[in-house]
Amino acid sequence: MSGPTVGIVGILVMFAVLFVFRLPAAFTMMLVGFLGVAYVTSFKAALGMIGPDLWNIFSNYGLTVIPMFILVGEFVHYGGYNNSLYHATYRWFGHYRGGLAITTIMACAAFSAISGSNTATAATMSTVAIPEMKKYGYHPILNAGSVAAGATLGVLIPPSIVLVVYGLYTGQSIGKLFFGNVVPSVILTLLIAATVLCICFRHPQWGPKGPRSSWAERMKALPEIVDILLLFAIIMYALFTGVVTATEAAAASCALGLAICLIRRKLSWKGFAESIAGTLRISCMVFMILAGATIFGRFLALTRLPFEAASMISALALPNWMLFWLILMCYIVGGCVMDALAFLLISLPIFYPLVTQLGYDPIWFGQVVCIVTTMGSIMPPIGICCYVVAAMAPGIPLRTVFRGGFYYIPAYIISIIILMAFPYWTVLAVSNLVP
Repeated sequence: MSGPTVGIVGILVMFAVLFVFRLPAAFTMMLVGFLGVAYVTSFKAALGMIGPDLWNIFSNYGLTVIPMFILVGEFVHYGGYNNSLYHATYRWFGHYRGGLAITTIMACAAFSAISGSNTATAATMSTVAIPEMKKYGYHPILNAGSVAAGATLGVLIPPSIVLVVYGLYTGQSIGKLFFGNVVPSVILTLLIAATVLCICFRHPQWGPKGPRSSWAERMKALPEIVDILLLFAIIMYALFTGVVTATEAAAASCALGLAICLIRRKLSWKGFAESIAGTLRISCMVFMILAGATIFGRFLALTRLPFEAASMISALALPNWMLFWLILMCYIVGGCVMDALAFLLISLPIFYPLVTQLGYDPIWFGQVVCIVTTMGSIMPPIGICCYVVAAMAPGIPLRTVFRGGFYYIPAYIISIIILMAFPYWTVLAVSNLVP
């Protein structure tokens, strides 16, 4: 078999192992990638090649940003700020039809601004929001769907782990990626909230109005979220001015997050221990995916499949925008069948050189890819956010969660179209302000 053919067979084998043996994506990529390298070269060469590749990845000082941003999210979670965020936003939006669902989405956005993880956001907000919406008679589709869709913002809103990994892999500035992400995050958050209004316009009984809070109650609720907003503002300002690097900002956010929780007496010793354990668990998962993608990426590079695929796609007599949508379709399909981060790392060696060759800005492409891959987290069959929500809400079947998530798919598509129509004003104008 030719090299590219071996690469295609390797990808098919990887998906077969994922679905048949239910092996985690990280270990699947490691196994298939290592065997593929051994097949293309030799077993001894594979052993000698994989070790240096992994060392080059994990000796990268920039990777320390990942566990630190995860840790600050765990501090905020176990400090109980998820409840504060939810109840504060409820005071402002709960009296509208579908207001509790909008409250959930806004609280997810606020929590995402610290946690950087969609699964953490899904698990946290499910325990807070789903019982409240059940109490007020919200339909399960709107109830579970709003939590699942809101949780996807954990991957998008800075500090996004996906953007961190994308920046490290492509050599782009993490600060520019974070600031370039501000407008796309706002657009998608507003579109998801607008979807709730559209659902309630068509099905008014799905999201009944809650009691109206007085202005005094609304103002009284604001101090509950000041700590989180202040923490986020300090981090983003430090990155914007160039006072600190992304890694230093992550370390500072950990120190500030812990200090705020201790000063407010919101974090117990048990909560601190759970925060450390949760950080280790999530970080290990991310690093294992990185290791698996590194090995599998080496295999694909040896088969020359990425270069042949890029040459074949660029040779098509199609406009650049059609080629770009073809690439996005691959990301949508890939995000449906495997973890978003894992597929991102598999696909970047194939598509990143082609996208830059077509003349698209790498910072802008990172935002679009982030939206597309996170859309996969509410789509079957993998849809990790839907699985987390279903696990945290035993009374709501998984199929109902997926049905609820489907209502929000147009919001992602519209946001991508807006980013493509106005790339400068949505991404580049802000990211270029960063030193």
